[in-house]
Amino acid sequence: MLYFYTDYMAGAHPEVASAMAKAGLEPHVGYGLDPVTENARKLILKACGLEKGAVHFLVGGTQANATVIDALVRHTEGVLCAASGHINVHESGAIEASGHKVIGLDAAEGRLSAATVERYLKDFYADETWEHMVIPRLVYISQPTELGTLYSRDELKALREVCRCYGLYLYVDGARLGYALAAPDNDVTLYDLAALCDAFYIGGTKVGAYFGEAVVLPEPALCPHFFSLVKQHGALLAKGFLLGAQFEALFTDRLYLRIGEHAIAMAARLRQALEARGYRLAVNSQTNQLFPVLPNAVLDRLTPLVGFEVWGVRGESETTVRFVTSWSTAEEDVEKLIALL
Repeated sequence: MLYFYTDYMAGAHPEVASAMAKAGLEPHVGYGLDPVTENARKLILKACGLEKGAVHFLVGGTQANATVIDALVRHTEGVLCAASGHINVHESGAIEASGHKVIGLDAAEGRLSAATVERYLKDFYADETWEHMVIPRLVYISQPTELGTLYSRDELKALREVCRCYGLYLYVDGARLGYALAAPDNDVTLYDLAALCDAFYIGGTKVGAYFGEAVVLPEPALCPHFFSLVKQHGALLAKGFLLGAQFEALFTDRLYLRIGEHAIAMAARLRQALEARGYRLAVNSQTNQLFPVLPNAVLDRLTPLVGFEVWGVRGESETTVRFVTSWSTAEEDVEKLIALL
């Protein structure tokens, strides 16, 4: 069986696993107050070009999204995002459960444009009854998007400007950020995210860690008592050093970028083969997720041999599927998949 379901099927990159095993044999104080975790914070802040920012380690992406949004958005306020955004589609209403309405907007290939956000806000405030409605307070995007596409630096700057004009926060979900940073078409750096966003997180679960995400707050004063909110949302790990050890490893010797580079290389090889064989791609993904449209006969033939996801509803004659690569994707497995195709 070949596995291309997602990018968190294997445990952790060997360098991360080794660091975690080492940390696990030593005594540490709890809740991320240990020297290992503090060093991980310093490494991340340095990588982001921040001197006074804050870094909080949470156990998962949904908890990170719910906690950050709850910290920045009141219960009379809502969140704007792409209709395909993770918080709108695949988080079981976690944001709404915290008391914040999610407002999905049209977005080409998963990218929410500044023009779309501005048009929505203009129409919203043009309605004389807007105070009776959920007030938009935060724009949520992910880099890369749910469909593997990328925001450019100029697109982020445009979104930042619209948010500034209308008093909204800009928050970036970085569950797969390592794959965005490694993509050849990418021009957005960690420095850019720190300069243009009010909050973002660096994903570990999908990028080589056993689990964990690093929330970065360039201006910590925007989220007072964030530590308490992390605990309230069930995202605070008592053995916090296990998170710190993983991110210390990920941000040593370019490991986070090396993981991304390998996954991107494997996805590029697979994409080249798909296109060479005449398969149409439903989305022009630039990262480690590929969305080919397969004839149902091919889909059915592959199903017993290859692990992948059907993306959406099965069509009458052909269906969009998703193949995902990661740090653990072996080149020989990519070649076997290509042979089957």
